[in-house]
Amino acid sequence: MEFTVLDKSNYLRGLLILIGKDKNIAIKEKELFLRLSRVLGFSEKFCTDAVDELLENNYIIEDPPKFSDMEIAKAFIIDGIQLAFADGSIHLYEMNWLKFVGDKNNVDSDWRIEQLNEFKKLGKIQRSKITFEVEKLILASQEQS
Repeated sequence: MEFTVLDKSNYLRGLLILIGKDKNIAIKEKELFLRLSRVLGFSEKFCTDAVDELLENNYIIEDPPKFSDMEIAKAFIIDGIQLAFADGSIHLYEMNWLKFVGDKNNVDSDWRIEQLNEFKKLGKIQRSKITFEVEKLILASQEQS
């Protein structure tokens, strides 16, 4: 599986849109987003500015991202759930965004619900030790190269 520049860009944009869906960007959401942006290889300044200007930016295209590989789409859903819960709960608009992304990428809805339920079961303590799925994918694709 190749993790393309377009996939990385779509991943970052999709998560940026996600954290703005509830019209409130929690500090933990921003921290996790910036951590993900480093993993994806984006400039921290660029990503900090994007988060800081997100709620006022009327030019962000909110089409759900389409990924080149199902594994990337699934990683996005899992990471999106983790990011959405960073402020302690998942908002209906955040859930709907993840649903739209899943639908556009043909990710099974039962699988998505299972992932959400599994994350809820983890409890707050384990949720604080987040490891992102995208990190695993990037490492695996680098090892294949």
